[in-house]
Amino acid sequence: MNFKQLSVIALSLTLCVQGQAFAKKKKTVEPEGFKFTTVADVPTTEVRNQESTGTCWAFATTSFIETELIRLGAGHIDLSEMFTVRHAYSQKALRYFRLHGKANYSEGGQAHDVLNVVKEFGFIPESEYSGNQYQSDYHIHQEMVKSTKAMLDQIVQNPNKKVTPVWNKSVNGVLDTYMGAAPEKFDSNGQMVSPVEFMKQTGFNPDDYIELTSYSHHPFYKEMNLEIPDNWSDDMYYNLPIDELMAVIDNALTNGYSVCWDGDVSEKGFSHRNGVAILPISDVKDMTNSEIEKWDAMSKKEKNASLYKFDKPRSEVKVDQALRQATFDNYQTTDDHLMHLTGIVKDQNGTPYYKTKNSWAKNSNKMGGYLNMSESYVRLKTVAIMVHKDAIPADIKAKLGL
Repeated sequence: MNFKQLSVIALSLTLCVQGQAFAKKKKTVEPEGFKFTTVADVPTTEVRNQESTGTCWAFATTSFIETELIRLGAGHIDLSEMFTVRHAYSQKALRYFRLHGKANYSEGGQAHDVLNVVKEFGFIPESEYSGNQYQSDYHIHQEMVKSTKAMLDQIVQNPNKKVTPVWNKSVNGVLDTYMGAAPEKFDSNGQMVSPVEFMKQTGFNPDDYIELTSYSHHPFYKEMNLEIPDNWSDDMYYNLPIDELMAVIDNALTNGYSVCWDGDVSEKGFSHRNGVAILPISDVKDMTNSEIEKWDAMSKKEKNASLYKFDKPRSEVKVDQALRQATFDNYQTTDDHLMHLTGIVKDQNGTPYYKTKNSWAKNSNKMGGYLNMSESYVRLKTVAIMVHKDAIPADIKAKLGL
């Protein structure tokens, strides 16, 4: 074989390899992705960061209040979450003592905890109270909460056989050391005002807001004490069928009201990193024949990988009242996290999602700290919501006697 023949063969092999590479490259299909269009969008404030604390309840509800202040014409006000948290810890400590240690004393809480503080103590701008006196660059409460709980556990054991009258002062002294004493007055536009006076100046009325839930172990259209650990104050919720609870959410968001959301984020379909929360179908009884055929051919690993690729919208579980109740009863749905619903979007298939403002920092994902939760996800994983009374449709409001 001469040199010319070798050259021709080498060139042919090169072209063949390049052709195969081109063919492979040509076959690569880009993921479809989620393509969202806006249906409703409520003006709100910046995404904040709860940092190393379990105070999502304060951040979500404070965001909700800030959004209400915009709606009420008070403008964009950055309120102090930690002002509320500081007062709530005192209230939790007192209840823990009164119930002889048989109560929840932790970082967790509910939306009404914020309103209960606001009713009694008002609110203040972030600039007036940071709630961080422990020389840390970020909020972190674990040491403080464990220290004060240890104190409370010793106090309720009553080792002196007579409760010391300074116990409350002692516990609050520790809280003040970590967080700082909450100010009783501050300068607002050249005038010294109390947090309650400041709240009233903004036009915010905490009595205008209620919480709603949807569980069939209590009568519908009545108030119920929702049995979740973070409802440490035993506040009451109005109970609605799930279709009507969803109607409240939709009515609120399409009429300029936002919604404070309490729910479960432990599902594999919840992906803050990918900016979506979905509830894909994994039960063949809910699939079409073509979907079942593909599903049966997959391994368990392939099935999980397929369900949670977050590469495109998928068929989702149809959620009814019975499924909600079952997941609540068996602890599959718990009150993991509070967030703030500020809008409605639809994907390319027309499926509704709820635009959700999280408190895990603006740079925590590609959507600026937001994510979109699908209608199915919200139907199943909502534990409770808080809304303005006027955000409730008139017919539902009448059923609740409001």
